[in-house]
Amino acid sequence: MRKIQMVDLVNQYQDIKDQIRNSFDDILESAAFINGPEVQNFQKDLETYLGVKHVIPCANGTDALQIAMMGLGLKPGDEVITADFTFAATVEVIALLQLTPVLVDVDPETFNIDPKAIEKAITPKTRAIVPVHLFGQCADMDAILKIAQKHDLWVIEDNAQAIGADYQFPDGSKKKAGTLGHVGATSFFPSKNLGCYGDGGAIFTDDDDLAHYIRGIVNHGMYERYHHDVIGVNSRLDSLQAAVLRAKLPHLDRYCERRRDAARYYNKAFRAHPLLTVPKTVRNCEGICDTCDCHVFHQYTLKVGGGKRDGLAAELAEKGIPFGIYYPIPLHRQKAYQDSRYREADFPVTNQLSEEVISLPMHTELDEEQLKHITQTVLHYLDQ
Repeated sequence: MRKIQMVDLVNQYQDIKDQIRNSFDDILESAAFINGPEVQNFQKDLETYLGVKHVIPCANGTDALQIAMMGLGLKPGDEVITADFTFAATVEVIALLQLTPVLVDVDPETFNIDPKAIEKAITPKTRAIVPVHLFGQCADMDAILKIAQKHDLWVIEDNAQAIGADYQFPDGSKKKAGTLGHVGATSFFPSKNLGCYGDGGAIFTDDDDLAHYIRGIVNHGMYERYHHDVIGVNSRLDSLQAAVLRAKLPHLDRYCERRRDAARYYNKAFRAHPLLTVPKTVRNCEGICDTCDCHVFHQYTLKVGGGKRDGLAAELAEKGIPFGIYYPIPLHRQKAYQDSRYREADFPVTNQLSEEVISLPMHTELDEEQLKHITQTVLHYLDQ
């Protein structure tokens, strides 16, 4: 059996290495390292794939979130509501811009931000909502967009983990994750479903004026060299990373389907176990139906009951099976983001998830032998 990886980028590379190497040679020969043709072509390719008018590449996913907020003109003291159960980058950029982060609890089944908690947290100072599409599927965007419209709020999608996922509205129409709100932000960190070989990110919007403003922000506020029209930052996707992404983009749907195949295998093995709760999707199909496209399984995350999560983690480590615990400390308990406004009673779901969730290996190169070993190891430990 091949060694099990949490993310196997080495074997994924074998399928696309000739294209990547040829693109790298072209870039090195031309020395077009910044804003070269590969960046421009990738931008156009991604706009077509997402069905969005504007993709603005940038240096990383954290920058993408920050620049999106800068583009919307949010001011110090403005309140921005986001999920307590997520990676710190989401709240980090809110604090960096001297905005006021407002953390709220999440849905116990999808782990995404709870629209009821959003509604409860809105005050006269609220200006924006940042739904995080966690682990590979969209938050309840129909409800969130209605709340935003009702209260005249911006919606900034943190799409770092769900690129390629579809969201289906009640009327049956679909849109790609990251293109549902006023602006979306994503990361191309290597472990993402669409990842480069370094850092990278992008911002998405259908708003022409917002896109123009953001294009200036990412390039030191310049639209013409040495003419600084807006306050900006230095955040550009380099040509080598764009070449990797352009090679991978045509395979993204296949990558996502391979992840769904692995999730189906996991679900079949775990679904009946009394101590395990398999991932639920927004359509409540558990990601196992043949037509499911709402979850792209950036992570495959189980809830482990009976106080056995940490013991299972130790067992997996002993057996050489990688795993992740996302996220062991809720944001409201993090030293940097503690606030007297928060009460533990406001975060029952997040607090429970931090003690129960564990993520198993999930990537495009998992084979049946590996999946069998992982599932048998989990079940054997829990049944002891």
